[in-house]
This record gives sequence, structure tokens and C-alpha cells, in this order.
Amino acid sequence: MPDKKLLRAYARLIVKVGVNLQRDQILVVNTPLTCAPFARLLAEEAYRAGAHEVVMSWNDEVSDHIKYGMAPRSVFSEFPEWKRLFYTDYAEQGAAFVSIAARDPEIFHDIEPQRLTSAQQAAGAALLEYRARLMSNKNTWCVVSVPTPAWAAKVFPGCVAGEAEQRLWEAILKTVRIGGGDAVAAWQEHIAFLHRAAAFLNAQDFASLHYTNGLGTDLVVELPEGHLWAGGSEDSQTGVSFVANMPTEEVYTVPHRDGVDGTVVATKPLVYQGSLIEGMRLRFEHGRVVTAHAESGGEKLRELLATDEGACHLGEVALVPYDSPISRSGLLFYNTLFDENAACHLAFGKAYPTCLKDGASLESLELLRRGVNDSLLHEDFMVGSNDLSIVGKRRADGREVPVFIKGNFAPFPS
Repeated sequence: MPDKKLLRAYARLIVKVGVNLQRDQILVVNTPLTCAPFARLLAEEAYRAGAHEVVMSWNDEVSDHIKYGMAPRSVFSEFPEWKRLFYTDYAEQGAAFVSIAARDPEIFHDIEPQRLTSAQQAAGAALLEYRARLMSNKNTWCVVSVPTPAWAAKVFPGCVAGEAEQRLWEAILKTVRIGGGDAVAAWQEHIAFLHRAAAFLNAQDFASLHYTNGLGTDLVVELPEGHLWAGGSEDSQTGVSFVANMPTEEVYTVPHRDGVDGTVVATKPLVYQGSLIEGMRLRFEHGRVVTAHAESGGEKLRELLATDEGACHLGEVALVPYDSPISRSGLLFYNTLFDENAACHLAFGKAYPTCLKDGASLESLELLRRGVNDSLLHEDFMVGSNDLSIVGKRRADGREVPVFIKGNFAPFPS
């Protein structure tokens, strides 16, 4: 375990910059039981910042594994009404939400995929209102992580348990800029760079992006009219700045759900429902996945794409330099929060309405009409490589503009 001063600095950063907790606001913390010591530090820092109340929502993946393996199938199509009310009521009260994303990457590898999919569908339908509030920035929210023994052992195989966790702690704190001076100031500088990148992309008003690399990716992604690039920090609908992911190295926008054509090859494994999907290759026609192959985890991939009608369309386009700090670490984290910030990525499923002008105020049918995808899920997968080229085609004059050259941003005005 790192020095407690560093852990407190991390907790303070999440409270003050991540969700930017306001005085007298409620904070809800979604956390695994194994992360309880850090969750309690978050509570202390939240009360120091003036929180009205800190509410813990505990989960236990080992108990979940027992349930998925032994409970009757019918239970997985159910979702407790008390849990739905828990999230929707706190969201309507204006609570901020911190989620600690830390899981054994392969804990559900032996579970029948349909059980997991049914549970996800039931949860997605029950929590539709809550998730819509977060994705339209009605509430501030932040996803973070801390080590767990099983996850650390996967990232650092061959280490004794304590050593693996210590090394993972060191890696995580480095990605969130803790330990090298004033973390808040470092984040302000980093956020300013991501804002400049987003401003450059917004000024281009691209109609499409063309991805190519030596692995076989040759994909054209159409962008809807009125799309917006975002990155670093965002503003809630009440004007509070927050950072939804820590770490974050991306700028992102919404693709047109019916305007994706070609082939894309994933460059890192996808951790999905406690299993790994590796060697993924997809072909799109008119926005829809028409063929999907994986070297391992193919059944999981098929279940993912069959979740609902929107699951086989894209909901996010995100640009991350290949030489980002996480990529330079050389680590495969087996955790999407980190691995997505080591490489450009796309996402299956639901799009962020805030990435379309006036999108946060539009009903779902109007969003669909304008090309914004909807789904119960949102799953990122990585497509960046050291030779990735991305060329944008401007809407106004058709001019092609280099966006990425050899895996990194082409120079843009500062």
C-alpha cells in the first residue's frame, strides 16, 4: 500500500476535480468490498469538502460469481425495485457519483454468457433514467480505480500478492498524476491541452474520419452534422466542471450510427463481463457490424453484439495519442478505464447526447433521427496502433486534413 499521504491526495483529487463535489451535495460511491479502505478515504475527503452525506453502494464479485453459477435462470431477468429507486432518487436529488472500477478480469470466464447478458439487459432497462442523467451531464460523475489482489495478479503475473498490488498502485497513481508535485495543477494543464485539441477538431467540422493501419484496419466513420468534440473536463447542466474518467487522455465525439463502413482490428483485449475477448476483427456496413471474429472470447463477443439493436452500432469515437503516458508504461491493465487511455478507441452501443449540439435536450427518437445511437450498453474497444493514420474530410469544402500520423496527433495550432 502506498504512503497514506499519496492515497489522500488521490482521494482529494477525485472529490475536488473528478466530481467537483459542491458544499451540501450528496456523494454516492459505487465500490467493490475489496476497495473499502480507499472508499472510506473518499468519504473523509468528501466530508472535508462539505458533503451533506456520503452513501456507499457495495458490491462483491465473488458473491456475484456464486449467484451467476447457481441461481435459477429466471432471476437474471429481474432487477430489484429498491436498487432502481436508490440510483434514480439520489440522482434526482443532484448527487454526485464516483464508481471504483476494479474487477478480476476473468472472474466470470466459466459463467454461461446468456446469464450475464440477461442480467445486463435487466439492469440496463431498470436504470435507464439514471444512466441517461449521467450521460447527459445532469449529474457529475467520475470513474476511477484502485488495485484488487486478483486484478493485480493478472497485470503482474509471477509476483507475490503484496508486490503485485504495490506495483499496480504505483502504476495507477502515475496515470492520475499523483506523486510528482501539485496534482491539481498538473490536471489543470492536462485538461487545457485536451480542450485545445477538441477546439481544433470542432473548428474543422469533419464529415467523416478515415482510419487505416498495417494491421488491416480500413474504416470510414461518418460524423453527424452538429457533432461536438469534448475531452478533459465537462460541464454539468448546472455549470459544474467535472472529469468523468481518471485517468483520461482522450478527446471524443459521436459517430453517425448508420455511417460506419469498412474493417477495424482491435489492438488490445476487451474485458467484458469478467472475460477476455482477444484478437477482435469487425466489418461494418451502413453502420452495423455484419461480421465479427475473435481469436478467443468469440461467444462473449456475439452476446455483446446481440444485447439489443443498438449494440452492433457505434456510439463513440475517441482519439488518444499512441505516446500517451499509459501507452508508454508498456502495461496491459486488463481494465478498460486504463487501456482505453492507451490507444484510440471506438465504443459499441449508447452515444453521449452531449456530443451533439443541443443533444442533451432532445428526446431519444429525435437523437436517433439525427444519427445518435442508443443502447443499454456502452463498451469501448481499442483500435490505436503506432502506425495508425486518421484523415478527416471537412464538411464545408471536402478538404482532407491529417488528424493522426503514425499513431499520434498531427500538429495543430496551440
